[in-house]
Amino acid sequence: MSITAERKSALIKEYATKEGDTGSPEVQVAVLSERIANLTEHLKTHSKDFHSRRGLLMMVGQRRRLLDYVKKQEEKRYEDLVKRLGLRR
Repeated sequence: MSITAERKSALIKEYATKEGDTGSPEVQVAVLSERIANLTEHLKTHSKDFHSRRGLLMMVGQRRRLLDYVKKQEEKRYEDLVKRLGLRR
């Protein structure tokens, strides 16, 4: 259900804004998106796992707040991030 350390470090390297960046909103949103995707797959097979569903909803809310923050700071960064992650249809 959770992401591996290798996958997390690859995401950090891909979305980092500068060298050694692990906490920027872009990195946090990318890691959360990966976790959300994994948990969504888990819930497709375990539909009655309500504790994990609550965790999923909390992660989606956290990602939404981070995206709102990025949009408020700099809209171009927000648009680039959403496009790279493929969040909007």
